[in-house]
Amino acid sequence: MDVNASSWLVIVLGILAANLPFFNEKLLAFVPLKKAAQAEQGWRKPLGLRLLEMVALYFIVGAVAFTLESRIGNGFPQTWEFYAITGCLFLVLAFPGFVMKYLRKRR
Repeated sequence: MDVNASSWLVIVLGILAANLPFFNEKLLAFVPLKKAAQAEQGWRKPLGLRLLEMVALYFIVGAVAFTLESRIGNGFPQTWEFYAITGCLFLVLAFPGFVMKYLRKRR
């Protein structure tokens, strides 16, 4: 896989992974969670669990990106600034899912 294709793959994976916690009620889209007994209209994943899921997906996408980078050539060492910027970028990419889940009016 060339540099251009792997770059776009990481970008698309980042967009999908950042929005995944907001578009389903399963943990990492695979593990169903137990429903609360008092929830009669349906169970919703709490925001804290969604944020923890986003952190896990951030590291998964980062591992995929590092693997693709090392297959192309040498993997470059990163400092804390890189992780701060990519973490903020991951939060920005998650904004459409957050808006659809929490800020959109339901009629």
